[in-house]
Amino acid sequence: MKLRKKSTVLLLAALASMVLMSGCGKAKIGYIDGNRVSKEAPQISAIVEEGNQKMQEEQTKSQQELQQKMQENPNMSQEDAQKAQMEAQRKLQGLNQSYALQLRQKLDVALGSVAKSKKLDAVVNNSQEQPVAITGAVDVTDDVIQQLQ
Repeated sequence: MKLRKKSTVLLLAALASMVLMSGCGKAKIGYIDGNRVSKEAPQISAIVEEGNQKMQEEQTKSQQELQQKMQENPNMSQEDAQKAQMEAQRKLQGLNQSYALQLRQKLDVALGSVAKSKKLDAVVNNSQEQPVAITGAVDVTDDVIQQLQ
């Protein structure tokens, strides 16, 4: 019985110390409105516009190439046509990923800078449709937009 009491006391002491230590350092969280950042930050909107333009050009180019291949080879099998379409889609996906990576890198640099200057532990995207931070978080949207001028 004594061993059981000692185990219980030790367990309660460990639990109490964990509760006390977890309350000592509170996380400081910031949030941004991603929609505002994408509309108002010049660097982000420039990448988005360039990406959309390149995607449109690549899509047009791919369609023209496919039509040319079909004109050159009217007896092209359906399998070959599907392969050509899949290749065009892969090119578009690669281009899309490239621009998405550029956006992510620009945003990460700006968020890191703002988080460091404001001494934030985390920054989350808080859209109006799906709010993440309801109370207790700091709005840093304007600071991030300023970083992306």
